[in-house]
Amino acid sequence: MKIIAKTLYGLEEVVAEEMRSLGAQHVAIANRAVIFEGELPFLYAVNYMSRTALSFLAEIAGFRINSADDLYRKILKISWDAYLDTHNTFSVVPVVKSKIFNHTGFAALKAKDAIADFFRNRTGKRPSVSASDPDVVINLHISHETVTVSLDSTVIPLYKRGYRTESVSAPLNEVLAAGLLSLAKWKPEYGLTDPMCGSGTIGIEAGLIATGVPPGRFRKSFGFQRWPGYDDQLFELVREKYDKAVDSTAPVNICCSDNSALAVRKAASNLKAAGLQDIVQLSCVDFREMKPQAPGRGFMIMNPPYGERMSQGETNELYEAIGTALKHNFEGYTAWIISSNRESLKHIGLKPSEKHVVFNGSLECFYERFDMYQGSRKRTT
Repeated sequence: MKIIAKTLYGLEEVVAEEMRSLGAQHVAIANRAVIFEGELPFLYAVNYMSRTALSFLAEIAGFRINSADDLYRKILKISWDAYLDTHNTFSVVPVVKSKIFNHTGFAALKAKDAIADFFRNRTGKRPSVSASDPDVVINLHISHETVTVSLDSTVIPLYKRGYRTESVSAPLNEVLAAGLLSLAKWKPEYGLTDPMCGSGTIGIEAGLIATGVPPGRFRKSFGFQRWPGYDDQLFELVREKYDKAVDSTAPVNICCSDNSALAVRKAASNLKAAGLQDIVQLSCVDFREMKPQAPGRGFMIMNPPYGERMSQGETNELYEAIGTALKHNFEGYTAWIISSNRESLKHIGLKPSEKHVVFNGSLECFYERFDMYQGSRKRTT
């Protein structure tokens, strides 16, 4: 089975490595996606275990077309009775970049008609279309003349872990938070400080990694559970395999803080929902007043305000304060900062040793590493 993992821009290599670690075969990287091969148990497993993919599509057909009618005819030839029946509801989600279609909705309509006619021609009945709560979600991807038809095995994106009970404004996407940890090559033995934790997403994702808790453990459902032929016993075996590896006693030092008491209360609620209230330390303190817990090497990931609710001058001042605090208080640390404000990042006053571009929602963000040591270099712009 060919499986397509959809992800955020900038995390493709991270997802590819994650899939390999889980056992994927023939892994290839595409734009905001990773393509690999695996059987049904593996499709269940990656949905349950992936920290950095948004969703998984199971490809069922691929072909080329030269007209809208051609799309209809070739979709009609797919053996749809292997994937749904007349009692199921379905929807078609189109992703279209092709001169053949002036409107993505028309491509989706042609696909829906072909699926309905496949069953009507054989049984006299047809499955119903449901836009709000379909049993089977069909992904229709058309790039110029190339068509890929897939089943969405996830439906509700995987960043919706299920543990978030409280949120601050503009919270960090859970998949992005896990991706930042991976891009930084963070390991639990390093420890972690997040001094601007907001609702606690980075600390929670780090805690789940450190204890081996599957990110899918908190979800109520996955798309594949509504497919005809869903094997509940098989999925239970998959869950048992990974749940057995959880170690809530693993030694780890994760410290989250924020200068907002409201944010800290919300982070505490989310930590409790994730079962990490005894794993992740939480405090209300201004970053400028923080001191490292112990001298020597440390690891920090920071998601400061980007400036959407602050003036550029105020944001610049904040980033200057961040740079000053890093230089004076955190010698020996590796600090990673994510921000969409390129101008303010310059005011940190340090030269980054590594850079990545990622997206937080629609915002292009710059993820930069700063190695702190005595006499840190000034940043050159």
